[in-house]
Amino acid sequence: MSAIQDLIEQIKNLEKRLSLEIQKKEEEFFYSIQGKKVDFEKSTRQYHKTLTTKIHTYIFNAGILNILTAPLIWFCLVPSLFMDFVVSIYQCICFPVYNIPKVHRSDYIIIDRHALQYLNALEKLNCIYCGYVNGLIAYIQEIAARTEQYWCPIRHARKIGTIHSRYKYFLEYGDGDAYRNDIDTIRRNFNDVNNSNR
Repeated sequence: MSAIQDLIEQIKNLEKRLSLEIQKKEEEFFYSIQGKKVDFEKSTRQYHKTLTTKIHTYIFNAGILNILTAPLIWFCLVPSLFMDFVVSIYQCICFPVYNIPKVHRSDYIIIDRHALQYLNALEKLNCIYCGYVNGLIAYIQEIAARTEQYWCPIRHARKIGTIHSRYKYFLEYGDGDAYRNDIDTIRRNFNDVNNSNR
């Protein structure tokens, strides 16, 4: 394993550890997760309701620029819904042809913050929107990553801002021999995804 692959693997392991640490917060904040449902203890739910800000107070305390730019933020929902539709159709049609495992939307688009009792209706709506759009971006990135692994699994020469989940399988930039010899193997190297989907 190259030094770059080793570092990518370490980053992924740290992300898994971070996720486990976040899950430990269940005990600290008195909730449990059953399937996709989050359930707070009754006393915690009642306490959370006392923390809710009335909508008129929430709007009154919002900055004028926040209020004026809110329609622009919400307008982004239109292209997001279109992109969700297009990408979902793309993977539905193309992934079986390329023999690439499909990406499950529910692993990326998580909408659960609207159930928090200390949020008012407007805050809940905003949380639904953010959960959807940020999850959608992650979902699209994973579809794009798997597509890139199939069509062009070559690392970049220059530094990139974010390393996606499939990058560790990519070939070194400039290694033409490896590209010609290993491209077919790498195109089909989704064993980790197939094993996790079982």
